[in-house]
Amino acid sequence: MSDRPALESLPERASVYWRPRVDDASLSRVGRLWTLWSVSHTAPFIAAAVALVLINPVTTPVALVLLAHAWVIPELYAARGAGVLRPRASVGRSAEQRALLLLGDLIDDQARRQHARTGLVLERGELGVWILGEAGALLVRPGGRRVNCYCVKATGPDLPAADRIAHLLLALRCDERGFLTVANLAFSGACWRLRPRLRVEHRDAVRAARDASRR
Repeated sequence: MSDRPALESLPERASVYWRPRVDDASLSRVGRLWTLWSVSHTAPFIAAAVALVLINPVTTPVALVLLAHAWVIPELYAARGAGVLRPRASVGRSAEQRALLLLGDLIDDQARRQHARTGLVLERGELGVWILGEAGALLVRPGGRRVNCYCVKATGPDLPAADRIAHLLLALRCDERGFLTVANLAFSGACWRLRPRLRVEHRDAVRAARDASRR
């Protein structure tokens, strides 16, 4: 994983010129807003469930349905976040193998082994530890408690998976804050909530990123 500083600004930022440049403070603020947003959606169901049981215990089944709704809403957001790492269709074995050679030149042995197991690449940035997939990225914040999920992809629908990851990796190394500014946030929340929604092999990458973010 690399700790190299940004070299230049991403040209893609021109397409989202109205967005303020992301920094550590804005990431923390977004995390708090997502938490408040989730609470605002779930608290009414929980309050209504408690009120129904207190008014009349016979309504307990209805209260349980309301509590189920309160649980499902954050789970749906987490499922959307996990979806950013979903693999895309392969463009052919030979093209994928050639792309792996390029990606292999960009990462170290540990990251290559991680990619072989999970199909994902870990990269340490200034704002946390990144998990890069074909069409999305996860940012595990320092301390390993919160993860942000972003939809972001390389242009060109016929690129091999490793090429897509290599494009995202180079963009991230070039300008991490610009990369975040261009990317679209799909989910922000606790790692424990996201983990069950991930493919089994992707959970290993999240675990490794959490461990790295705590060091």
